[in-house]
Amino acid sequence: MHTIRPPAVAGMFYPADAGELQAAVNDFLSHADAEGAPPKALIAPHAGYVYSGPIAASAYARLRPLRHQITRVVLLGPAHRVAFRGLAASSATAFRTPLGNIPLDTALLTKLRELPQVRVLDDAHALEHSLEVQLPFLQTVLDAFTLVPLVVGEASYADVAEVLETVWGGPETLIVISSDLSHYHDYATARRMDTATSRAIEALQPERIDYEHACGRTPVGGLLTAARAHGLHAEMVDLRNSGDTAGPRDQVVGYGAYVLH
Repeated sequence: MHTIRPPAVAGMFYPADAGELQAAVNDFLSHADAEGAPPKALIAPHAGYVYSGPIAASAYARLRPLRHQITRVVLLGPAHRVAFRGLAASSATAFRTPLGNIPLDTALLTKLRELPQVRVLDDAHALEHSLEVQLPFLQTVLDAFTLVPLVVGEASYADVAEVLETVWGGPETLIVISSDLSHYHDYATARRMDTATSRAIEALQPERIDYEHACGRTPVGGLLTAARAHGLHAEMVDLRNSGDTAGPRDQVVGYGAYVLH
């Protein structure tokens, strides 16, 4: 049976109108630097576009030279709505945004379900924004691709790294981790915390990242663990917070964009 996971946060986190959404993403990307080594993986924030869109674009712009090369995207983000153990796959055959449908790599998802930490849990996907907000950027910077979406619940870095090893693939496969950084500190405190988190990411040292440092700590940690095994280097391409983009500075959320190559 063919089922489509519809957008849950269109009109809230990003525009629901396709033309308005495409214009917004194009504008964010037009102000981002595409120079640098092409990434195997990236980490991007998942807040409302008015807050984190420019930062996310800093990572996605690096994919421009790979537009025709990448045909599969493995997308992991933390669970915000449903508590569960392990990693949640979807039974859908496509994910929809206002920009169109993205087919899922159902064969690879079936293979992943052989791992004890992966199971189908559609409730984890139904209202989750951490994956959804990344999709319009991917639809803009890439040609046709299939998607492997996984929501990460209570899991270890090793659990996530094992999943990533299973789907690592070659140059056709991109890994995207969705995560914001610190939450609801004053501007100066957030800057200190987020700078420390960035240094830990660039050093591939997930053990230095606590839950209060990044809501996607677990998928980020799994990626950094796998990155060490594959000899990748992590590079911070943007580090700001909501006080820099569209919000007050008394309680800010931190956003970082990173590429691993």
